[in-house]
Amino acid sequence: MKVYTYLAAFAIAGLSISEGAAQSAIVNHGAEMRLHKDGQMGFHADFRNDGEFSENQGLVGFYSDDTPLRITGSSGIELFDAEFAAPLGVILENDLVINNNGNLIEGDVQTARNTEAPYTLKFQYDTFYTGESDVSKVDGFVSFQNKQDFTFPVGDPNRLRPLTINASAVNPSGVCAYFPEDPNAPVSLAKAYNTSSQAEFGLQVSKREFWYLQADLPSQVTLSWDSRSEVRNLSTDTENLRVVGWNKATRHWEDLGNTRTEGNLASGTVRSDVFNPGEYEILTLGGMSDATGSLSVLELDNYFLSPNGDGRNERLIIDAVSEAPNNTLQIFTQSGALVYTKENYQNEFDGNSNTRGSFERGKGLPEGVYFYMITFPELRQKHQGYFYLSR
Repeated sequence: MKVYTYLAAFAIAGLSISEGAAQSAIVNHGAEMRLHKDGQMGFHADFRNDGEFSENQGLVGFYSDDTPLRITGSSGIELFDAEFAAPLGVILENDLVINNNGNLIEGDVQTARNTEAPYTLKFQYDTFYTGESDVSKVDGFVSFQNKQDFTFPVGDPNRLRPLTINASAVNPSGVCAYFPEDPNAPVSLAKAYNTSSQAEFGLQVSKREFWYLQADLPSQVTLSWDSRSEVRNLSTDTENLRVVGWNKATRHWEDLGNTRTEGNLASGTVRSDVFNPGEYEILTLGGMSDATGSLSVLELDNYFLSPNGDGRNERLIIDAVSEAPNNTLQIFTQSGALVYTKENYQNEFDGNSNTRGSFERGKGLPEGVYFYMITFPELRQKHQGYFYLSR
């Protein structure tokens, strides 16, 4: 319900209306403003909160038919019930906490996508929301406090792309956002997440999208896909789809499992095994097994490398790459750590790591035995073997 509040009430409550270049803004100048039970208040202009606006009961609505609304200020806002009906969006430049119900009627709640202390729409304790859809969701960050199970109503400007978390106990906190971006070169984030850097051979990683998730306790997560996710590039069978995560410590993508899938290759969901979200920076969809399981395997002779500048055995030479430049090489230690990966390998490996993990990137690997795999998708072959690296 849209409720108009008179200027006389603003003055009593410590509010004022300031005139901007585009529209008026309602400002709380530091008063302790509180909405009592069954009370209703509607904002039809920008709202800046520089005072106390918490311990509220009743409903606060944000409404605008023809312009975005901005919620700003130096103090956070805590509401009981809130509803959002602004087709061009409600832009959060302040934290907004909901203690009972958030009604997403029309238009997105938008936040910046910077993960350095982002503003969020937060749901506490037993709070819930309704109305989430492709045209009413959170385009940015959602957080919660003290919940065991929660579905984040996140997405991009055009699509709802939710993530569900099911924790082993009540999670003290969690935060999530969806990014319709290539992890290799994100637009919103300063970091990059090399989809060729996998902890397991044969793991395919989506280049279409990813989710940022942080939470405190071991959990399962459920990710969704739609036609734009192009999961056919990851697997031809939904049973082989996976949740995958970028490990903060090893700087590799890891398979986080598949305990249940629903849907088909056009749309559906996949649920992970239990893992600790705090160990991973971002999550996305992946595929396993069928992308490489049908390839014929050729066991090659072992190699000897001695990149010491004498002109002999300086690089890992695999003759087939000259005829099949569409390939992927991966090199692992005996313990399984990925130390080198290269798409379209052309015999460049000279004993130096190019991944972040156990060894410094760009530095020479220590002497020892290493395992390599090179995949030729067009030939339906993968070659594998060992080599000894001498210094």
